[in-house]
Amino acid sequence: MGTLRERFRNFMQGRYGVDTLSKVLIGIAFLLAVLSIFFGRIFYLLGICLLVYVYFRMFSTNYEKRYKENRAFINYKNRILALRRRWKNRLRMRKTHHIYTCAKCRQKIRIPKGRGKIMITCPKCKYEFIKRS
Repeated sequence: MGTLRERFRNFMQGRYGVDTLSKVLIGIAFLLAVLSIFFGRIFYLLGICLLVYVYFRMFSTNYEKRYKENRAFINYKNRILALRRRWKNRLRMRKTHHIYTCAKCRQKIRIPKGRGKIMITCPKCKYEFIKRS
């Protein structure tokens, strides 16, 4: 028969397990459980449905499909984080630089502040224009 640990190990053999998407979904299910305390049963039911889906993913033997789901989630998460990082850098640069857009090719050009009126040459199309820095 074997011990309980061996039986569990045999049961889990070939299962997908916990990945990044599963961890995020468990966090969202926990948040929905907390919200259900204040706002009613609909959040509770959504949380339970989400947990059922997480367990379905964890015990699934279809590695390829679960891997593709997780990969798509990670790509989406990375795009969101990159967008956030760009906005954060842009906000930080606002104190020391102006960012102008070339009228001809729409290239963004970063110019330091405090230089007065200067001639700006677009590095991409070589279009020249005058702006205050």
